[in-house]
Parts: sequence; C-alpha cells; structure tokens
Amino acid sequence: MSVPDHGTPRDPEYAVVIPTLGRPSLGACLRALAAALDTGGPAPRRIVLVDDRPPYDPTPLAVDVPDRLRALVTSLPGCAGGPAAARNAGWEAAPEPWIVFLDDDVLPGPRWATDLAADLAAAGPSTAGTQARITVPLPRDRPPTDWERNTAGLATSQWITADMAYRRSALAALGGFDERFPRAFREDADLALRALDAGWTLTIGSRRTTHPVRPADRWVSVRTQAGNADDVLMNRLHGRGWWARAGAPRGRLPRHLAVTAAGTGALALAAARRPRAAALSAALWLAGTAEFAVARILPGPRTRDEITTMALTSAVIPPVAAWHWTRGLLRHRRERPREPGAPPPDGTGRADREHMDGPVR
Repeated sequence: MSVPDHGTPRDPEYAVVIPTLGRPSLGACLRALAAALDTGGPAPRRIVLVDDRPPYDPTPLAVDVPDRLRALVTSLPGCAGGPAAARNAGWEAAPEPWIVFLDDDVLPGPRWATDLAADLAAAGPSTAGTQARITVPLPRDRPPTDWERNTAGLATSQWITADMAYRRSALAALGGFDERFPRAFREDADLALRALDAGWTLTIGSRRTTHPVRPADRWVSVRTQAGNADDVLMNRLHGRGWWARAGAPRGRLPRHLAVTAAGTGALALAAARRPRAAALSAALWLAGTAEFAVARILPGPRTRDEITTMALTSAVIPPVAAWHWTRGLLRHRRERPREPGAPPPDGTGRADREHMDGPVR
C-alpha cells in the first residue's frame, strides 16, 4: 500500500481524545493538560472525552473541567465498548489532521503542548504516529511492589496509547483500532503493526507524560490474565513474530500451562486412586507455584501484605492464565492473518454510531 503525500503545517492542528470511565484521575489529567497549555504551545482544537461507562448509567461524568479547557471539551457516549471502540468514536468525531490519544490516568508534562507541536511538525509525510516518552514514578524509600513493577513496564513499551498521536488520514486508511480487542491491552500494538505493514513509520517524540501507578486491590494481577486471550488474537493476525516486532515481553505463559497441567494431573490421578503418581504431580505443581511466588516476592518490599498477596495470587494466576488462553484459542480459531494495510473486518462495532457532541455538564 502506498502512503499518500501529506504536507505538515508549522503549527499543527490537533484534537485530544480521552476514553474514560469517569475515574477521579480524569480531573488530574485535565488539570495537567491545562497547565501545559498555559506554558506555551498551540492548544488543541477540541478535547473529546469518550464516556465509556455502561449506556444505562444516566449520571453525567463527575469531572471538574478547568476553565482553560471548558470551551474545548466535548463528551461522547462510548457504550462500554472498551478503549479501542472509544478511541474510534473519538477520532471519528474530530476532523483535525492529528489525533492525540491520552489515557485518563496520565499527566502531561509542563512543556507538553510545546513539545507536541515540535513532534508533529517533525513528522514526515510517511509518519503515521508519534509516541510520547512515558515516565512511571516509583517509590524512592522502598522497592516497588509487583503491581508497581508491572505498571513501570509502560515506560519502555512501544506505541502505547497512554500518549500517542496519530495522523487522522492514517487512522482512516487503517480502519482505526480493531474493536475485537476489548481491553486496554494489545489494541495499540495491533494498530501500530498494521501501520508499519502498510508502509507508514512511527516515531518517538520529545514530549513527556507521567503515568502514575493507579490504586489496585490484591487481585489485580489475576484480572490482568484476561490479556492472554488477546495475545491469541495477535498471534492469529500477525503471526508469532509479532512479539519481537512490538517489543513485547513473552511472559510466563508456558510455565503457567505446565504448572496448571501438573495441578490438574494431581487431582485426576488422585481421583483415579494412583497416590504415588498424584503425589509426584502435586509436588511438581507446588514447586512451580513456589518458584513463581519467590520470583515475585524477592524484588519487592517483602512486607507481610505483599508476601501474602504474592503467595495467594501465584497459586491462582497459572490456571486463570491457562483458562483465558484456551478461551482465546476457541474464540479466535477462525481468524486469519491480514494482508498488509488491510483494515479490521466489518462488524467490529464501528458502524452506525450515534455521536452526541456537546459540552460536558
């Protein structure tokens, strides 16, 4: 696919799109954005908040929009379709040549607007997108927890939409985000790989954005295992080499599958009244679970609460990961690799949207 020739203005026009569930962090994000605009640089033509709460929730977004941004902010319903669908709704409602996607829990830096203008002005005709430099603040008085280390990985991730600007014409040519990715996971890597396959380039800009570690409960690491189903879809669409192309870590899925098989085997052998074989299988399960827990405990603060969390979740994560991987294999068994530059298939939720463009109340 040939990339069209686009002129790049000195003072790029852009819109900001923020999918949100109405978390308290949205207000902090908007305040940081307003502060960045006060220090210079062009303001966005519009800021689109895509309200991705369930459609039956009639309450307005609980956000205090700074006066600096009030005339720029509009709200759209996202119908709880996930971040990919919400971003599609946002960029489709914004005619500006550049669309800057922000997560609702990031904090644009003090020079963000000025540096963004430089990033967009430096984009060549074949540049589809430019990524911010992400910083994840970690505690200085103790080692980070498992969840904090997990979040810190965003600082070295490629093409994440925590702060990613895309040329609107590239989004249109690529068909936007693939809404078969229902979570904030892999939908950004999928779009980036499709852009590269179509002949576009992606760059890392100079602007800086902070991604704080959001509060989470004890079981957050268990819930994130749902992403294993999305990895199956990535394998189907991009082949197994996508991990290296996207700079994504492979993770521990093979070990999780082995540990789960050992545990399942122990139960089955016990039911079949084969105690020695069951004991051996149980020992393998226990060894694998203990190794996983120790690998997560040693780099952390080793507090009683952290050790308890790691011990409990290290026993639960392998079977949950195996379940989601199996679910993904069944759900995506008929998917085939796309031709370079091909958009997502029809019927992924992008058609027949009704946009409600108006000020946030």
